[in-house]
Amino acid sequence: MKTIAVIFGGRSTEHDVSIVTAIASIIKPLELTKEYRVEPIYIARDGAWYWDPKLKDIKLFTSGDIDDFIRRSHPVSVQFDGGMTLVKSSGIAGRKQLKQIDVVFPAMHGTYGEDGSLMGLLEMAGVPYVGCGVAASAIAMDKVLAKQLAVGCGIATSKFLAFSKAELERDSAKIVKQIKSDLAFPLFVKPAHLGSSIGISRVVNEAELRNGLEVAAHYDNSVIVEEAVQNLIEVTLPIMGFADDPKPALLEQPMTKPEDFFDFETKYMQGGKKGKGKGGQKNGGGAQGYSQIPADLPPALYAKAEATGLAVYKALGCSGTARVDMLIDSKSGEVYFNEVNPLPGGLYAHNWKAAGISSVDLVQKLIGLAEDRARHTQQLTTSFSTNYLKQF
Repeated sequence: MKTIAVIFGGRSTEHDVSIVTAIASIIKPLELTKEYRVEPIYIARDGAWYWDPKLKDIKLFTSGDIDDFIRRSHPVSVQFDGGMTLVKSSGIAGRKQLKQIDVVFPAMHGTYGEDGSLMGLLEMAGVPYVGCGVAASAIAMDKVLAKQLAVGCGIATSKFLAFSKAELERDSAKIVKQIKSDLAFPLFVKPAHLGSSIGISRVVNEAELRNGLEVAAHYDNSVIVEEAVQNLIEVTLPIMGFADDPKPALLEQPMTKPEDFFDFETKYMQGGKKGKGKGGQKNGGGAQGYSQIPADLPPALYAKAEATGLAVYKALGCSGTARVDMLIDSKSGEVYFNEVNPLPGGLYAHNWKAAGISSVDLVQKLIGLAEDRARHTQQLTTSFSTNYLKQF
């Protein structure tokens, strides 16, 4: 029986979302298979790692008892010795509990996890892991790089400008002037590296633009400003597999108005109340009941959006799974790439279920992809013998 480590939490603004994804969408279906030993690894907000079966229980977190648990527990150590081994002191005569990990299933949203940081650590240790690799994760979590890559591959995006926090602090008036000159309101101002719509503002005038830039720069060292797409239809496409042969789920259409953009509350709180969540459900509904699956689009436009999503997935070199968000101008029929989420919240299991893949099948398929990639990687030659040192 293989041992799967599910890593979640972390030093991220999406810490709480990560907990729900890990326990509800990964640990529970993994255990339902009865084919794996599942070891939960929780990374606290201060960066300490904890390993305990109690961490599988969502009530530990929803009750607030996690703080007391952390005070009474010792952080776990991790050995990267040609693999990954968890090491925990028992406190009895210096005994240690060891557990070797076969596959890591990251559930780390945002900074220090989804952005490629964790993947780099696992890659160096030679540990198979679920999801996108280092480069794809890093690019996907950088909205500026992802759009620049898309443009370079001939994939349409809405007009955008990007600035560093240092540039904004040095001369914000100059930047505001440039934005007003090059882009047309309404605009979206976003931190370049965050997910879950944290720190995003929709602005319609200069005063709101200035405030939006300040908010975005509070969360990130890089800010992107995008022109809003007119006659907007938002769609999103979960995809699975390797970049050379990706498999799409169903195109999903959030049931919201353009002005009710997907902020954190719309996505995760109270059933998506800003999108009139409970009433907006149709043909399956989304994770919070505010989406239509499949999207209600003419066949040709549906096919065009699906093809755009697959093109983005391939261009970024994604693997395992990711979700591609797109914006459609319903009058012109133009499809614009918006962003990529390399670890979709809840794995977008509701969408895969509508496409005929259960949550149990989903996690098993993702583990299989992780093991396939690890086997292919191990076949590569990464060292090269030379006489270089002999000249010294």
